[in-house]
Amino acid sequence: MTQRSITQRLQSFKPPRALLAALIMLAFFVAVAAPGTAFALHRVDRRHRFLRHLRGILWHPMFRPSHDSLIRQNEEIDRIDLPRIQDDAELEALKASGALVPIEETESLKIERGLDPSRRFCRPWTRDFITDLSEVYYRQFHAQIQVNSAVRTVKGQKKLRRHNRNAAPADGDTASSHLAGVTVDLQRRGLSKDEIRFIERYLFYLNALGLVEPEAERRHWCFHVMVSDRYSDWRQTQTIFPRSPVEQPVTTLSAAN
Repeated sequence: MTQRSITQRLQSFKPPRALLAALIMLAFFVAVAAPGTAFALHRVDRRHRFLRHLRGILWHPMFRPSHDSLIRQNEEIDRIDLPRIQDDAELEALKASGALVPIEETESLKIERGLDPSRRFCRPWTRDFITDLSEVYYRQFHAQIQVNSAVRTVKGQKKLRRHNRNAAPADGDTASSHLAGVTVDLQRRGLSKDEIRFIERYLFYLNALGLVEPEAERRHWCFHVMVSDRYSDWRQTQTIFPRSPVEQPVTTLSAAN
């Protein structure tokens, strides 16, 4: 066969449709993976970042979590001179001494089923706060407030951080205040706007008095509330005026600081 005839046959060759389609698809994937497509990928990344930023703007709770809030929580724990509970042995010792008291379900309060019974404990003044809030909430809405989390240990917090990057550290100036037993997480998911507003007003008043340091956590959709031991003294004064904080006149807030 001469070279001329070979050339003519090659020029007249037409690949099957299936092969042609495969070649087209291969060319497409090569184009997508090529460096020249980086611009398109960056456009997608920028869009995702913009949407995350937009969601952050639209989500604007009264008590947004912050680094400063964690600092204030730890400063209060240091002022009271409370230890960060290291492990189960130390936790059980505090229970035995009465430094930590049990949180129990009532007509107005329930506990998340998944919360380990050994972790359903807190400081006495924190339990007083939960009791007071749940009772006024129940009178208003005839529904229970739910506790999702209470005391934790340093060992447990380190384990939690391994699969939850948003969890507070187990040590340092921004360590989780759960480690001192002064903090509870209250269920926020599923509450109506009126119910959320009621709790926010309640917390706003107590926060203005320096009795609580609240945060509205977005990931777990709960109210994280650290309670100061000053709450006990304030609570004693309320026996004279048995009104809930949300019923107090707003003008009293100016005397908080």
